[in-house]
This record gives sequence, C-alpha cells and structure tokens, in this order.
Amino acid sequence: MLAEVLGPWKQKVPSVEVVGESRPGKAASHLVEASLVVVGRRIRRSPLGAHIGHVTHAVLHHATAPVAVVAHG
Repeated sequence: MLAEVLGPWKQKVPSVEVVGESRPGKAASHLVEASLVVVGRRIRRSPLGAHIGHVTHAVLHHATAPVAVVAHG
C-alpha cells in the first residue's frame, strides 16, 4: 500500500530519491533518527493555533537533523 501511494510522487519528481519504509513503533521516534526529515502540516483557516499535529511537533522538538515542514495541499 505504501508503494502504491509513493508511486505517483516517484514518477512526478524522478530526480528525488523516495524511500518508503514501514516500521512498528512511534512515528516521531523513527523520523527523529532520519538524516533529513520532511513532515506535513494541516492547512487550517483559523489564524490561531499551531497548525501542526503531534508527530510534527515532536519531530521539531527532538530531531537533530534538518526538518522541513510542508503544508498538505
């Protein structure tokens, strides 16, 4: 299922290496270990609040690697 979701992105941007990996455990812990982390954030209409979820929040606070936060959309 993961390969199915990543397939169109691999075709759309072939110059970017995309590696899909599914592991048991907490997503934030696995992302913190990565060398470059790209996480998503929700697009909300409200001007108040942090517009990120708990996994993105945890990665931002604990990652030692660079983190890119990209809005879904």
